[in-house]
Amino acid sequence: MTAIVNPQREKMKSRIAWSIAIFFAVIWAVITLGPFVFMVLNSFRDKKMMGRQGVLHFPDPWYFKNYPDVISNGFFGFFFRSVLIVSISLILMLVIASFASYPLARMKFRLRGFLYAGIVAMMSVPMHVTLIPVYQMTNQMGLINNLFSLLGPYVAFALPMSVFILTGFMMTIPHEMEEAAVIDGCNKYNMFFRIILPLSKAGISTLAIYNVVGMWNEFAFANTFLNDIQVKTLPLALGAFKGEHAQDTPLILTVLTLSALPTIVLFIIFQDKLVKGMMAGAVKG
Repeated sequence: MTAIVNPQREKMKSRIAWSIAIFFAVIWAVITLGPFVFMVLNSFRDKKMMGRQGVLHFPDPWYFKNYPDVISNGFFGFFFRSVLIVSISLILMLVIASFASYPLARMKFRLRGFLYAGIVAMMSVPMHVTLIPVYQMTNQMGLINNLFSLLGPYVAFALPMSVFILTGFMMTIPHEMEEAAVIDGCNKYNMFFRIILPLSKAGISTLAIYNVVGMWNEFAFANTFLNDIQVKTLPLALGAFKGEHAQDTPLILTVLTLSALPTIVLFIIFQDKLVKGMMAGAVKG
């Protein structure tokens, strides 16, 4: 017998489900946005105003001098060094990950399973466990206080996860497209550059956004390898300002706000590509 559906009961269930979802969404928004709002609001105070007014009220009056002070104290030097090292690391990582993922996803050879298992196993190695041996290697190569000493750790530790995700993404591309290309006389190289790589743009974009945040905020390796103020990256600027202005909390919050803005803007611009990449990788074509 066919069960009779009660429209009112189903409507009530839907309302309850939506109410619960909205309730938890509001809690999540408060937990997530609360620290950011606190940081931004208090970057528009001076240190005396912060102690007098408290930290949970709007500044009265708004104090804008923190931002020119931070910028005039070399903020853009830290910023451009971070942009340089993150850009080069990201490009290298995406190129290597793309070349590595293609044979793992589309070719059959004897050591394929072993190599793929090894790459997946590398994902379980904590990045900072290797800090001491990597530092010793870097020191022996004479690259301490060299900005490009960060290239190796940034690329190496981003590769396992990137290859794992991009391999799974490339596996979803229909094999019929390759078969048609072979009939048209396309070799493996042209197949990669003209078919597989263009169809993997969504996955590559997702990896780029995912990895740029980690590289942009990385502190431990940068703090260990870079001791000279002239080569320090943006995460180390926080320590520099904290050391120079130990009591000026609003100034430090200003540095944090300016440091967070690039990744926020990047996410706002490319959020559609991030969602499309995640959805495309989850649905088998």
